[in-house]
Amino acid sequence: MTTRRRSGTGAGSTKGTDLPGREAERTAGGTEAAKAFGLSLSSLLIFLPIALYLEYFRPDAHTLIFFASCIAIIPLAGLMGRATEQIANRAGEGIGGLLNATFGNAAELIIAIVALRAGQIEIVKASLTGSIIGNVLLVLGASFLAGGLRYTIQEFNTITARAQAQMLLVSAIAVAIPGLFHAIRPVDANANEGTISLIIAALLIALYILSLIFALRTHKHLFAGAHDAASQAHADEQWSLRRALIILGVATVLIAWLSEILVGSVEEAATAIGMSKVFVGVIIVAVIGNAAEHSTAVIAAIRNRMDLSIGIALGSSTQIALFVAPLLVFLSYAIGKTPMNLSFTLGETFAILIGALITAHVTSDGHSNWFTGALLLALYSILAVGFFHVPG
Repeated sequence: MTTRRRSGTGAGSTKGTDLPGREAERTAGGTEAAKAFGLSLSSLLIFLPIALYLEYFRPDAHTLIFFASCIAIIPLAGLMGRATEQIANRAGEGIGGLLNATFGNAAELIIAIVALRAGQIEIVKASLTGSIIGNVLLVLGASFLAGGLRYTIQEFNTITARAQAQMLLVSAIAVAIPGLFHAIRPVDANANEGTISLIIAALLIALYILSLIFALRTHKHLFAGAHDAASQAHADEQWSLRRALIILGVATVLIAWLSEILVGSVEEAATAIGMSKVFVGVIIVAVIGNAAEHSTAVIAAIRNRMDLSIGIALGSSTQIALFVAPLLVFLSYAIGKTPMNLSFTLGETFAILIGALITAHVTSDGHSNWFTGALLLALYSILAVGFFHVPG
């Protein structure tokens, strides 16, 4: 039985009556939008010295310190992702894909590690939740909406989308198990939730390794379109290996430094502006760690490269659930003040499950439009409202 692959993988097919000239105008418009956004992202680097000045000369301005450090991390995360991609392009297809997959959420991992060392486990879990639902609801929704406003119907490869949606759903169920067990067990029951979390974390990492083998070895032809589009998306300027390594190193150090500042000011800032730490973790911290990558997904949709757009959104979510979250569980035993488990709050568990379920549904037919994007954004906004009113 031969599997039929949809045409247009990597660039996306478009239904409608668009004339070739109009199509060219839309593509050119998407390119110009990408360049303009890149310039605006670089301009946010001005917040780096501002955040450092506030931290060392106005240490009591916790709210200003928090937001300045948040904004400063955004362009640095973009530079880190770009440098990683440049290095990956020179490392060969297999190693390059592994580098991109492993370091795709490096900025957020650094923030989570810093918060873990500071004992802010609530912030860590909330940011993990926010990253998962942010990618599948906010980013995917914005991509569908932005692309749908330019093209009536956009198509994408259903095989790769389903594979990623299935991995996300399995990982969401795995994350829900410890929380469900904690909620339903008798009060006097003596059970080691830490051991349960460690076993599930090991299984998730094993599944992550299998997913890399699937995407980079046994079925790499299915993902070739998205990989080629990713390379083409940043083909305008090639960096030397030395430049890429230097930028990667400097960006990593600066993000770690700013993460220390951010985590140190988060409690006072949340209290000052009347937000719970859960909302700060789910919405603010989660968004800033991947803002640059999120913008790439939206711009790809505007350029009608839906395989790339969906690959970024779903790939980032599955990596958080299968690799980053279980890795933090193991790291917490080495660097954390207290061990971290996978027992999320009921609200966080519900948000992750509903995000995974809706993603599996909207990616099942290989088509997207602006109204589906609007629905995903509405659901994300509803969840954000709920998290905003979480006490504490």
